[in-house]
Amino acid sequence: MQLLAAFSAIIAPFLFLVVFRMPAKKGMLFSALIVIFFAFTVWGLDFNILTASILQGGHRAITILFILFGAIVLLNTLKHTGAVDRINEGFRNISPDMRVQVVIVAFLFGSLIEGAAGFGTPAAVTGPLLVALGFTPLAAAATALIADSTAVSFGAVGTPVIVGLANIEGAGLAMFQDVAILITLMDLLVGTLIPFILVLVLTIAFGKKKGLSSAFSLLPWTLLVGASYSISAAVYAWAFGPEFVSILASITALAVATITAKKNILIPKVVWQDALAEGFKVEEKKSEMSLLSAWSPYFVVVALLLLTRIVPQIQEFAQTAIDLSWNNVMGIEGVSSAWQVLYSPGAVLTLAAIISVFTQRSKFSSFTKASKESLGSVKGAALALIPTLALVQVFSNSGMNMNDLVSMPEYIALSLATTLGGAWPLVAPYVGILGAFITGSATVSTLTFAPIQYSVAMETGLNTNIILAQQVAGSAAGNMICVHNVVSALAVVGLVGKEGEVIRKTLAPALVYGLLIGIAGTVLLMIM
Repeated sequence: MQLLAAFSAIIAPFLFLVVFRMPAKKGMLFSALIVIFFAFTVWGLDFNILTASILQGGHRAITILFILFGAIVLLNTLKHTGAVDRINEGFRNISPDMRVQVVIVAFLFGSLIEGAAGFGTPAAVTGPLLVALGFTPLAAAATALIADSTAVSFGAVGTPVIVGLANIEGAGLAMFQDVAILITLMDLLVGTLIPFILVLVLTIAFGKKKGLSSAFSLLPWTLLVGASYSISAAVYAWAFGPEFVSILASITALAVATITAKKNILIPKVVWQDALAEGFKVEEKKSEMSLLSAWSPYFVVVALLLLTRIVPQIQEFAQTAIDLSWNNVMGIEGVSSAWQVLYSPGAVLTLAAIISVFTQRSKFSSFTKASKESLGSVKGAALALIPTLALVQVFSNSGMNMNDLVSMPEYIALSLATTLGGAWPLVAPYVGILGAFITGSATVSTLTFAPIQYSVAMETGLNTNIILAQQVAGSAAGNMICVHNVVSALAVVGLVGKEGEVIRKTLAPALVYGLLIGIAGTVLLMIM
């Protein structure tokens, strides 16, 4: 019964969203009720802890909704100022091919945002940009989620490694750098293939012709871009540690992708636009706005995110000026939810939207209109996010029980270790994926499961840092299927309720990613 209770947090969302195709606002509500029932009856959680966990989830949902609002209001403001038309014109000048555009926008620009912000921000930013380029909303959401994977290992200035592994024996700069290098070595295989996997999903799932030829014709270019990212990431990890890997690698690969695409190097002559939304028309009128001015709000976003995370004085101000964190909910120690408002990507995105009104010489009504439009989009996501985060927090806090049981996530990991310990290098990435699928965070997944991964590695005589690297990389892959990331990605493209359909598109890439990390880790164990 305990096994069923623990796995209910995985089985119920999969059944309701993927198999029964329910919208998340229903499917996640039913899933949350099931997990709460098992937490109370089987795990023995006190009523007060259950209530505090649900309230904690509600508070966390608000913090995510704030980020969503910021991402949507920025895009809507830029639509009103005319910047989106100019940005799209710039992308079409690089290449009108949608396969090229999805790699540059979703994978490379998304990786840059991931390196600076994390917390599900990239898909919320790149999804709407893809829609503005003419992608169908479903294609935009699915590809944005798949693309936000490799960079997640080093998202938010290295947080998944630095914070996620902080409670492991021997944690410190030397270990963090060693794990970072090992992740990038595994990504020489996986990260190099992600641009091609993106194109493969785009052409097969959303193209008019379902054959493989449309994807394989772009294979050489995608491998060049993927290798530019993954090889440079390994160099940056070796030189600087985990903090700036995603940021620097994405900038390096962006330069390679932009130059080669613009000069038609390795780009097929036939332009692929089969994922174009019905009725979409390219704006014929040339924009008078400069490309630099159109992109300036996104430069502001990246700059502010970095300043608030790497400059101590600015970081302290952002974290303390407006702090709406809820600590020790209902007086229960450890049940807390952080919301440092100015430190949130939502505040940065909203501020960038306001600044854009002035830098692009538009009326302030551009922002006020965008705000009203954006609030409507966020309301739909709230109904799905609140039960999702309630489930997550009850699941995560289940260790605070009266039956002296380990928490549900620990129980799952220990059960897997007991059953599959001999094949652990192939299992370890999937533990990370499971953690991210449920918690919605690569950092939380690693905080939760890294001690178990470390113990299994010690007991079986495996290299602990390689197994920990597999945990982090696996949790990055879990980003593709994490329910609240999916809800967020759909909310910003106006498709709330299609969560199961998107997970069906992203599940296979996430599982393949885990397999490749398992294989790469096994090879490293044989070599080292």
